[in-house]
Amino acid sequence: YRVIKLLKKCTKYDRKKDDQKLFPDDTFRNLICIMSPPSHCFITSLLCDSFRHLKLCHRYYITKACLCRQILEKARKDRKDMRYTIPDYYRQFRCAAGQCEDTCCAGWQIQIDERSLGRYARLKGRAGRKLRRSIRWRQRIFRQKEGKRCVFLNQDNLCDMYTELGEKSLCRTCRLYPRHIEEFEGIREITLSLSCPVVARLLMNREEPAAFPACEKEGEEEYEEFDLLLYSALADAREVILYILQNRAVPAQAREQRMLALADEVEKNYMEGTLFSCQELFDAPGRAEATGKPGGAGDNEARMGRRFCFMKKMFAFLDTLELLREDWKSCLDETRALLYSEADAGYAATCLEFGAWMKRYMPMWEIQSEQILVYFISVYFCGAVYDGRISAKAKLAAVSRMIIEEMLMARWIKNEKTLDTEDIVETVYRYAREVEHSDKNVNRLESLMEKVPSNLTSYVSGFVPPCTV
Repeated sequence: YRVIKLLKKCTKYDRKKDDQKLFPDDTFRNLICIMSPPSHCFITSLLCDSFRHLKLCHRYYITKACLCRQILEKARKDRKDMRYTIPDYYRQFRCAAGQCEDTCCAGWQIQIDERSLGRYARLKGRAGRKLRRSIRWRQRIFRQKEGKRCVFLNQDNLCDMYTELGEKSLCRTCRLYPRHIEEFEGIREITLSLSCPVVARLLMNREEPAAFPACEKEGEEEYEEFDLLLYSALADAREVILYILQNRAVPAQAREQRMLALADEVEKNYMEGTLFSCQELFDAPGRAEATGKPGGAGDNEARMGRRFCFMKKMFAFLDTLELLREDWKSCLDETRALLYSEADAGYAATCLEFGAWMKRYMPMWEIQSEQILVYFISVYFCGAVYDGRISAKAKLAAVSRMIIEEMLMARWIKNEKTLDTEDIVETVYRYAREVEHSDKNVNRLESLMEKVPSNLTSYVSGFVPPCTV
């Protein structure tokens, strides 16, 4: 990763000046210094060959990309450290255990990893016999009691296995949740899942912009192959997107539109094989400036009409996804009945009234929306290195914020036009549970986002008017 960051400091090749160097001298020296000694000669000869090739064909981007991939391939073999990133609020998390209003030990099936299954099979004594009777071995899940409660969850909402056998007895799922880990070769990104009520409350009550410090530790693991050059571009794009989203001097709607536009441009460059030109996007002056300003009343009315049609179809699509909690369907049905049963004119009037109320009584919603967008981008954006769905992941972040906003508007109507922070917390973690905890649901939503044109998303993804500032 450090190698590719240095490579991106390369000067552009000028066809009129054949003697221009591809790398500034200080960058070249830094590049050599951070590589392990056996690779010095390899890189030196590689760069010399590249310089000669540039003077012959002037194909700057193609040569540069090939060069970087060869250097990175060598660097990945020499790397010994593992890079970890965590959000700065990570250590503030404390499990509510028996006090949790919506325990993670009920409502869904808990998958058991291979290593834990082996330990459970070998455990001796009475505890071992009880444990083995509590597992569905073919499905590799724990049995459940009435109400889809885990067989080990007692009346006090505490885990009997943890109480009797200790923390080390837990399977990987129970031991890690709500920690979410995205793994890339040599890089491990650890976050807290928004599907946990405690995490949702922590994030929705936070006013400061989230930060993601990194550290390195010794360690080496094998992961599936991926394009390091693409990952580097995605990591840089994510850094710029987070900067844009957290620049509160710019209206929230404009920040969201800029995020979508940037993700779309990065995907176009990836598809065209010109990833290095992404650096021009990242270094462009005024990158945090809005690409468009919220429109007037007439524009809002037209946008609300488009939003009505779009969200009505989105909630119909959500009905077709894998259902993890039975009460989720009633939430979707309630939102549809309260918002989409009338014509779009009634919806537009409701949006205007709701937007004015939120601006007056819940001004924190703009910051909470920012935290939601930052969460989805920080967790999932770089995963596009495996599937190439760069723009789709940004669109899903925006649409997720919209869905949560729609459900809050429905609850506002149900509560006789009032809301509090706990309503927001509950809506956020319930949506995250249904989406994040099903790979099938995430995949289907991202597939749908690929079919949504970027300009349509920009038209409908703005905040409910009046737009907050």
